[in-house]
Amino acid sequence: MTFSLAIVGRPNVGKSTLFNRLVGKRLALVDDQPGVTRDLREGEGKLGDLRFTVIDTAGLEDATDDSLPGRMRRLTERGVDMADICLFLIDARAGVTPTDEILAEILRKRAKHVILAANKAEGSAAEAGVLEAYGLGLGEPLRLSAEHGEGMPDLYGILQPLADQFAERAAAEAPETDIDLSDDDDMDSPLPKITAARPMQIAVVGRPNAGKSTLINKIMGEDRLLTGPEAGITRDAISVRIDWEDTPMRIFDTAGMRKKAKVQEKLEKLSVSDGLRAVKFAEVVVVLLDAAIPFEQQDLRIADLAEREGRAVVVAVNKWDVEEHKQEKLRDLKEAFDRLLPQLRGAPLVTVSAKTGRGLDRLNAAIVKAWETWNRRVTTGQLNRWLEGMISSHPPPAPQGKRIKLRYMTQAKTRPPAFVVKCSHPDKMPESYSRYLVNGLRESFDMQGTPIRLYMRGGADKNPYKGRREKNAGALKKHLGKR
Repeated sequence: MTFSLAIVGRPNVGKSTLFNRLVGKRLALVDDQPGVTRDLREGEGKLGDLRFTVIDTAGLEDATDDSLPGRMRRLTERGVDMADICLFLIDARAGVTPTDEILAEILRKRAKHVILAANKAEGSAAEAGVLEAYGLGLGEPLRLSAEHGEGMPDLYGILQPLADQFAERAAAEAPETDIDLSDDDDMDSPLPKITAARPMQIAVVGRPNAGKSTLINKIMGEDRLLTGPEAGITRDAISVRIDWEDTPMRIFDTAGMRKKAKVQEKLEKLSVSDGLRAVKFAEVVVVLLDAAIPFEQQDLRIADLAEREGRAVVVAVNKWDVEEHKQEKLRDLKEAFDRLLPQLRGAPLVTVSAKTGRGLDRLNAAIVKAWETWNRRVTTGQLNRWLEGMISSHPPPAPQGKRIKLRYMTQAKTRPPAFVVKCSHPDKMPESYSRYLVNGLRESFDMQGTPIRLYMRGGADKNPYKGRREKNAGALKKHLGKR
């Protein structure tokens, strides 16, 4: 990345539409109603040969108190301070409004570079608004249509010389180093290498007002995400990058998920689907519960969704600082967890306080361990020795008097761990025996909490390792006989 570009403006001028066009994906939620975006969303922007960080901001409004619009404005002003360039968007069809004039004054004082752009400028209806934009005193307005992609070459022409300036400045300020930063020494590592370029992917999910955004802000040590007492503040699945305890991570803050029957508005449906997409792309899912009302039906559905998607799961119980009877509550929580979520038996359950930061070290350790378990691989030799012991302790059933034979076992993949057992009559193998094997895998190979996939396969295939020793011995005897 050579520079950062923040898209700012009042609500409903097309900031998120332009953001999606620059990143080449529909990352930001877009709707006709104003005020959809509330947090700062970052993405990797592409325009010709330029590569940069693009920041989508909430619509700036004339509010400076502690109300929701006031908190949104402070967060957007922080985005303005972070960015190298601010792209100030106005609605060419609506013309310049008093709010636009206030924002122009703010940008003149706070922004390093400002580009004025008149969006929705296609057609003759936008001519008057473009002419009015000159009166803001920010130079000639750039005519854009984020919806149809018009004006992108002109935007490139403005950004390209600025990008060169930032690149020259970065090269001059970069320290000289002779250290070899290659990862060649880690080629034989049994786990994937977590780097700044490929960080661990974490999604924080839960019901509205569980404290997801507050938790991520406490982890980052700054108010990066919009928070407040109102339920449902977060709408987009916002990702932030951080080195947490020296581990590079990308953490997704998702919208609170309510019961499907209660989700009626189109915007909330978009928010929930955005959160579900974040779960699918995550590696570890942190299910955040409210200590006062844990394990409600919706919490169970969210945790089950993460397990069905094959993601490592960590359950975090928030607002633990206000809990009075901690030992009794913790005992009840563990009992309820094992009873209500048997498919996640052994998954870590961590108590935290997003407000005070207590328990975050334990949460970090649980996330890293869950990720390692999710990536674990067991050798075929270990598996087959283990399988022999499991069969001796509890032989497979014999439907219709014919014993099902388990021939051999191997691990097919990781993330999550998946195993294949070659056997006779796989269609007659009862679910209870498969659960017996899965529970044994968890206990014997320390795979507590991670989803495990077990597939029974039949056919004429036999153990590929059976008879190998006899075959090798026969070949050696034949060779010696020739001599």
